[in-house]
Amino acid sequence: MKKIPSIIIAAIAAVIFLPARSAEKRPNILLAIADDWSWPHAGAYGCKFVKTPAFDQVAREGVLFNRAFCASPGCSPSRAALLTGRQTWQIEQAGTHASSFPSKYLVYPDILEKAGYHVGFTGKGWAPGNWKASGRTRNPAGPEHSDLKLNPPYSGINKIDYAGNFKAFLSQRPKDKPFCFWYGGHEPHRAYEQGSGLKEGKKPEEAVVPLFLPDVLVVRSDELDYAVEVEWFDRHLGLMMRTLEEAGELDNTLIVVTSDNGMPFPRAKANVYEYGIHMPMAIRWPRRAKAGRTIDDFVSFIDLAPTFLEAAGLKTPATMTGRSIMNILAADGQGQVDPTRARIFAGRERHSSARVNNLGYPSRALRTADFLYIRNFAPDRWPAGDPQGVEGDSFGYYDIDASPSKTFVIEKGSTQEYRQFFDLAVAKRPAEELYVLKDDPYAVVNVADRPERLAALKQMRSDLEQYLRKTGDPRILGTGDIFESYPRYSPIRKFQ
Repeated sequence: MKKIPSIIIAAIAAVIFLPARSAEKRPNILLAIADDWSWPHAGAYGCKFVKTPAFDQVAREGVLFNRAFCASPGCSPSRAALLTGRQTWQIEQAGTHASSFPSKYLVYPDILEKAGYHVGFTGKGWAPGNWKASGRTRNPAGPEHSDLKLNPPYSGINKIDYAGNFKAFLSQRPKDKPFCFWYGGHEPHRAYEQGSGLKEGKKPEEAVVPLFLPDVLVVRSDELDYAVEVEWFDRHLGLMMRTLEEAGELDNTLIVVTSDNGMPFPRAKANVYEYGIHMPMAIRWPRRAKAGRTIDDFVSFIDLAPTFLEAAGLKTPATMTGRSIMNILAADGQGQVDPTRARIFAGRERHSSARVNNLGYPSRALRTADFLYIRNFAPDRWPAGDPQGVEGDSFGYYDIDASPSKTFVIEKGSTQEYRQFFDLAVAKRPAEELYVLKDDPYAVVNVADRPERLAALKQMRSDLEQYLRKTGDPRILGTGDIFESYPRYSPIRKFQ
């Protein structure tokens, strides 16, 4: 037997014992999360009145998701679920609006930082709420980088220079360290500069009015103002991508673009209906995600933290409820890729200070391809908030953000022509709701009491209850009033 030369042995050993990550850099992670932006308001979904070239580029060069859903239709609980990979009813105070964020719940930026990532955020991180009250030393989204400001074209747009702060963050990154950055746009959260859409040359006839809102000029113009702010968010995303390209880091960055909850209009934001929880989402990562695919799998925000951790080569903590979607990103096909992803769950508790005694409106939802099922745990309460306003306000319903659309719906609500929109927005709701989305994509016709839907109702009811019990939801276990005890750190209204 011939003796193998020692130089060949050394070469073989060098290949075998290379560190696992030496041949493949750990990816950077950029989460771009808007504030109050609904599906399907992006060019990649065929929307004409909202121009989103950066989102469309991410979708074109990556993966577009048709069925991405937030865990809650309100800012801080939705963001907390994303950060922890847990449902809102699993994270105590962080699962309701404007409370605290217990430090015992792991968040993915902290995990990545301990694994060697350079971490930070600009704009709106986890908010609103008081993260200091729980003993945290910084925002759960990471260290803040929001010092750079600019003068936006309209008064409703925040002055933070998101793209400039991202560039500054990158300049501070230690050499050869991957980064994890949270770009939290304050847009399109209200208030808007009224008429800004018209000033930008947008035409009212271009707007698409969902069936739960009256098709009138006031609402159409309000939607155009909303579009202007979505476009501002998208513009800064485009600038960040350009910065990454110039730094040679674009293709080694996992980019996720989405929103925290739905548009700030009646029956949208703060509701577990379609326009409250159904989110735009696109993901770009050329190294692992084949471009140009459209995915119909159901994806929840609680799946993003496990995805980021797997992408970084880390294990998902057993405490996380969500599941990584790396198998979908790495697949070749489109449409429904993973047959186990056929549903999502969502919920809400308190949103604004909208009821006497600071009460919330507890709801849970199960969404499948065919149905949206909702369980309202306090149907005696007003879903959009108590009707009475504080001193100086003619009406309440404070779970709906103040806006021209809200004013129109409520002031015209007593007329026969517009009563249906008033009822859809603010009237009391039954304990159970069921919507057949094939026939009713805007979820406006509740069929829970129809005999022909009894079988579907029973199945959805059973599936929701089983999941809530499995995940330890206090509402289904009989201790749901705990949510009413969590303090609110944002202003509390003094009702008349």
